[in-house]
This record gives sequence, C-alpha cells and structure tokens, in this order.
Amino acid sequence: MIAVWLVAASAFGGDKKPPLRSTENDILEITATVIADREAVKQAIGSDLGGHYILVDVHLTPKDGQKIKINLDDFLLRTDKDGERTTPFAPSQIAGSATMVLTQGAANSGGHWASPGNPELGPYGPPIMNGGAIGGGSDVPGETRATIKQGSKDKTDPILEVLKQKVLPEKETEAPASGLLYFPMEKQKIKDLELIYKTPDGKLSLRFK
Repeated sequence: MIAVWLVAASAFGGDKKPPLRSTENDILEITATVIADREAVKQAIGSDLGGHYILVDVHLTPKDGQKIKINLDDFLLRTDKDGERTTPFAPSQIAGSATMVLTQGAANSGGHWASPGNPELGPYGPPIMNGGAIGGGSDVPGETRATIKQGSKDKTDPILEVLKQKVLPEKETEAPASGLLYFPMEKQKIKDLELIYKTPDGKLSLRFK
C-alpha cells in the first residue's frame, strides 16, 4: 500500500519549510523535498542558477536487499499550472563549458543562444522558451528543442563541481542513495508540482500540495 505523508523539513530560508513527501512500492521508498525559491536554491548549492531551475532533494531506499538502477531520465517534474514537464539536467548541462542552443518547432523556426557568458540571458540562460518542453528534437509546433555545442574547457563555471558533488548519483545499488535533481523549470509554485519516478515496478508519484 502506498503511503504519502507530510512531515517537518529543515528550513532552507527564513521560516519557509519546503514540504517533504514520501511514497513507496515493493521495490523501494522515495522521499523528496522541492527547493523552488531562489534564495533556498542559493543556500543549497551556493548559487541561485539565475532563477531558471527548481531543485528536488531525493532519497531512495531499496527494500529487502533489492538492487535498483538509478537513472536521471527516470525522473520527471511536471506542473499543473500550464502542463510544463521536464527531466532533470546533468551538472555539465547547467554549468559546463558547453553552450546550449534552444530552437522552436515547425511553427516558429526562430532560435536563441543561451550561454553562461551571455549577459542578456543571465549566467545560466533560460531553460524554457514559450513554455516549450526541453528534450530531444521535434517538429511539433511551438515545442522547444535543446542541443549542446561544446566550447572551451577554460570557460567551465566554478559551480560545476558543487553540482557534481550534490547531484543524485547514477548507479546500481542495494544501499540507500540521495542527492539533488536539477530541473530546468522556473516561476512555479510548489503546490502545483508533481514528481514522477519510473521504476521497474511501475511509476511513483509525489505531489507537494
């Protein structure tokens, strides 16, 4: 039986206490806290990432010695506000030496460059354009396509090492594992968010209302 409950969590800023949610199946238990406020994000990793990312602190506990394989692409964050959804970014996609290129689908062929050194876009660039979903290529009208162009290794952002240290590790394990997920999503209320985790025993869903 799936159990979902609310408990007190440590404050990330002021008196705000982000809700902690937990659910489980026969394979594992997952507990998660959303960090959406820019100041809370800054306290968690030392940078607010330009206000373009929502963090989720995840704890996974395998049951009865079962081995689980952790893959970031198995996580999805969506919002009831406008239906926006995204999988988490790897640290190198956020603060590496690469440059991200965002382009629109067939309805609008215009594109936009986003890079750490572009002051017009902010230090980390806007991850979303016109509510489009970040992901692979698509010809769907209005959908955003993100591709990566490699740049100089000398331009690596110093926050990259912090992101690598704190990210949920991708690995196969029988032991509990924890870390942060970095979702390219902005201007969302925690109460509208849903975290979906795909497991071999089915999908698990956590709401943060």
